[in-house]
Amino acid sequence: MPEQDPKVRAHNFKEVPLGYTAEMAMQEASRCLNCKKPMCRTGCPVSVEIPTFLALTKEGKFAEAAQAIKKTNALPAVCGRVCPQEKQCESKCILGIKGEPVAIGRCERFVADYERENGLVTIPEKAPATGKKIAVVGSGPSGLSVAGSLILKGHDVTIFEAFHRPGGVLMYGIPEFRLPKAIVEAEVGYLQKLGVKIETNEVIGKTITVDELLNEEGFDAVYIGVGAGLPSFMGTPGEDLGGIYSANEYLTRSNLMKAYKFPECDTPIVRGGKVCVIGGGNVAMDAARTALRLGADSVTIIYRRSQDELPARGEEVHHAKEEGVEFSFLTNPVEYIGNEKGMVCQVKCQKMELGEPDASGRRRPIPVEGSEFVRDCDTVIVAVGSGANPVVTKATPGMELNKRGYIIANEETGKTTKDRVWAGGDIVTGAATVILAMGAGRAAAADIDKFLMGTQE
Repeated sequence: MPEQDPKVRAHNFKEVPLGYTAEMAMQEASRCLNCKKPMCRTGCPVSVEIPTFLALTKEGKFAEAAQAIKKTNALPAVCGRVCPQEKQCESKCILGIKGEPVAIGRCERFVADYERENGLVTIPEKAPATGKKIAVVGSGPSGLSVAGSLILKGHDVTIFEAFHRPGGVLMYGIPEFRLPKAIVEAEVGYLQKLGVKIETNEVIGKTITVDELLNEEGFDAVYIGVGAGLPSFMGTPGEDLGGIYSANEYLTRSNLMKAYKFPECDTPIVRGGKVCVIGGGNVAMDAARTALRLGADSVTIIYRRSQDELPARGEEVHHAKEEGVEFSFLTNPVEYIGNEKGMVCQVKCQKMELGEPDASGRRRPIPVEGSEFVRDCDTVIVAVGSGANPVVTKATPGMELNKRGYIIANEETGKTTKDRVWAGGDIVTGAATVILAMGAGRAAAADIDKFLMGTQE
C-alpha cells in the first residue's frame, strides 16, 4: 500500500498509509481463491463474510462489499486500519502458506472508505420497535458494537460516555496518523443515524449508577464496555518526577484533546527533546511516534526483552523504525533521576538477559548484575499496560470481579453475575484488540436480545 514518505510523515499527524486505488483493491481481491471452507472467516472475531465482500470488491461493487461487511461489523473503516489481520483472518488464508495472504484488511479499509467518501452509506431496515430499553456504558468498540446490533433488532439504545466525545479508545488512545478521528466520527454518526442515542460527560458510577439506570431510569438491560483505561506504572523510584507521563494521559492529551494543535487547542503537553518510552506494545509505538511528531530531537523505546518478543504489531514497529525511533532492547529502567526543579533528567537502566519462558510464553527477562548505566532524557512515557478502572465496578454491588478488578462474565454471552447486566471487551479480558472487543459486544448483543424477547433457553 502506498505510504507517506517517512521523513515527511514523522513531522505531521496525517495518516501514514494512503490506501488502495480502486484498481489495486480489485486486483488484490481477485487473488481470493473463494475456498469452499473459508478459514479466513474463522479467524475473524465477528465472522465477517470475507469471501463474499472480496468477490464484490473484485467486481468493482465497492459499496455492496462494504454493506456485506456491515452485516456483522459496524466499524469496517476502523477495523481495516487497526485490526491485527496478520494474526487473525489473514493468518488463516491458504495463500499465506507459500506466499502472501490476501490483504483482507486493506481491502476492507478501501471499500468502507469508498462507501463513505462517495455518499453511498445506506441505512438498513430495522426490526419493528420492541419497547425495550438498553443502556450501554462506554462508547468504545465494544459498546458501539452492542449498540449497532441491538438498534437493528428494534430496541431503544442509549450509550453513556464519560468523555466529551464518543469513540472510547478509538478517540483517546489511537493517534490520528493511524486512525483519523473524522473516520471514527463518521462511524459513530452512522450508528446515530440508525437511532442510537449518545449521552456524553456521563460518568457511570459517579453521575448515575448502574442500579439507577435499571431501577429508576427504566432500562431493561445494561451493557458495560468501559475498557481498561487505568494507567499502570512500574513502581520505579523517581516515578513521581515531573516530565513522566502515563501513556494513557500522554495520548489522551494529544489524540482526544488535540494537544498537538496547541495553542489552537488549549491543551498543553510537554514537547520533550530527549524522550524515553518504556514498553514494547502498540501503545508504546503510538507514544513514541507521537513524541517525534511533537518535535522531539530523539525518541528511544526501552524494552526489557529482545525484538523477537515485542508484542506490538510488526507494521507499527516497522513504521516507528522508518520514522527514526530508536530501540534499546534487553534494557529495564531501575531509577529516574531529577534535576533541582523536580523534573526528570536521566533514567538509570539495567541490562537484561533472557531466561526460560514465563506464563506469557515469552522468555523471562533476568537482570544482569553490574550492568547499570545512565541515559539522559527530559520526558518519559510509561507504556507498560493498563488496568481496570474501578469507577463503575465499585459502584455496582452484586457484580463479581476477579482478583485484578476485571468483571467476571460468561465467555460466550457476556452475562455477569448481576441480574440484567452484561459486560465485554477490555473490562472483562484486560487490554486486547479492537476487534476482540467488538466480537464480545456482538455476542452479548445476541444474548441481550434473547433475554429481552424471552427466547433464552
